[in-house]
Amino acid sequence: MRTFIAIDLDESLKKALETFAGKLKPLARNVSWVGAAGMHLTLKFLGEISEADAARVSSALEETAARHRVFALVLEGTGTFPPGRRQPRVLWVGVSPGPPLLALQEDVEREMAKLGFEREKRPFHPHLTLGRVKSPAGLDPLVQEIRQQQDRRFGEMSVQKFSFFQSILKPSGAEYTVLKEFRLR
Repeated sequence: MRTFIAIDLDESLKKALETFAGKLKPLARNVSWVGAAGMHLTLKFLGEISEADAARVSSALEETAARHRVFALVLEGTGTFPPGRRQPRVLWVGVSPGPPLLALQEDVEREMAKLGFEREKRPFHPHLTLGRVKSPAGLDPLVQEIRQQQDRRFGEMSVQKFSFFQSILKPSGAEYTVLKEFRLR
């Protein structure tokens, strides 16, 4: 099964992001937009794992959650990957990288490395993907709007838990199922 570990957003933030994406959609037709159901903050992508590995991951995540307190997550800023280029591949909303979030992500990364999962080579850049660019043609108005919103604040939520997800790839897009939730203390 294809899996990842993430923080699910509360409904008010999903709605705010969906409204924002709705204003961007007319600016470019060649973007595959992420629906509200798919909006989450990925802490660690694991990829294909066995049922036995899933049980080991769940056990390690229980211990990880017990070491972390509830914290605030602030959504602010917009940008693209790669940054500053005229032909972006990903459009995103930023997540303020506060110490509690960074500590949780690093703890998840460390625990998964102990189980044999490769550490991410790139630095953690907390973000929520709004859309993926299918073709770079005609993106200038969209990129300009993204840049104009780079200081925008979208809201905040209290992170009470994180989840272990299964991702099922379908022609209509990925579908996510929560395998287990882990409450912070």
